[in-house]
Amino acid sequence: MQYNLKHVYNPRLPKCLNDFLNYLGTIRGKSKNTLNGYKVDLTMFFRFLKLYKGLIKGNYEFKKIKINDIDENFIRQIDLSDLFAFISFTENYRNNGSYTRARKVAALKSFFKYLCNKAKIIDENPALELESPKISKRNPIYLSLGESRALLRAVDGKFKKRDYCIITFFLNCGMRLSELCGINISNIKDDTLTVVGKGNKERTIYLNRACMEALDIYVKERNKYYNKIKNKDALFISRNYNRINKRTVELMLKKYLKNAGLDSEKYTPHKLRHTAATLMYKYGNVDIRSLQKILGHENISTTQIYTHVDDEKLREAVKSNPLSEEK
Repeated sequence: MQYNLKHVYNPRLPKCLNDFLNYLGTIRGKSKNTLNGYKVDLTMFFRFLKLYKGLIKGNYEFKKIKINDIDENFIRQIDLSDLFAFISFTENYRNNGSYTRARKVAALKSFFKYLCNKAKIIDENPALELESPKISKRNPIYLSLGESRALLRAVDGKFKKRDYCIITFFLNCGMRLSELCGINISNIKDDTLTVVGKGNKERTIYLNRACMEALDIYVKERNKYYNKIKNKDALFISRNYNRINKRTVELMLKKYLKNAGLDSEKYTPHKLRHTAATLMYKYGNVDIRSLQKILGHENISTTQIYTHVDDEKLREAVKSNPLSEEK
């Protein structure tokens, strides 16, 4: 029997950090990527603290500072000023921007909330007053309608039917790369697709005509090699007849972007997700709440980056005012 362990005990980490990561994985259902992010941020935090509190003598390499000796007594000595010092340190360490610092603040707040409310290691939470740095809103990078069509026309080669279906799914459904690679045939019922998104949360995606047609053409091609396929339920198959992986999709997209005369460094699978969301919002009269459900965003604030396309609608609305021609 195989066990899908999201986090196992790491002897190089403090016990409290191991316990926290296991709590996030088993109780909170956080994804592997989230656990890795928290582990990286909190490992840096503990290394910084040992340095900041004068516990490291002589020459040292920051990445090699040991932290597995940190105990509950050390944890209880941490106060808000230590947290501020760490955030200040991250601002200068590798020129981390506000987004990266905000992620580290989120890791600290979650960790100390766990220590106080769940593990009962500390009586007071020093991170309660810790504020996240202000993050300037960034408009999403996306392909225009014409560029999207050019990308689809650029698909060619031995795996044309598979690759065309993949890019069609990206541009029409707004799914994440991990969601696309994880699609099983058993998850598709007529025009309904179930995917597993962040935090192992399932959501329903409805396939439009373009997706259904591309899927039908690809599945007929896929079935020619059915006996060679190692994972019979996996929808998208690699040249080795395994489930397709993220890197293969990334490299495939780069090739077709170049073929279409588009910037292969600027546009990624995630930018195709932005493209789908923008096109739906701009041309499909989709309200922001519906778009939130389609994309699987937990918070509506994440979805609101797509309202940048309202500028054109607002401009047209002002022009349509009957007084606009008055002199």
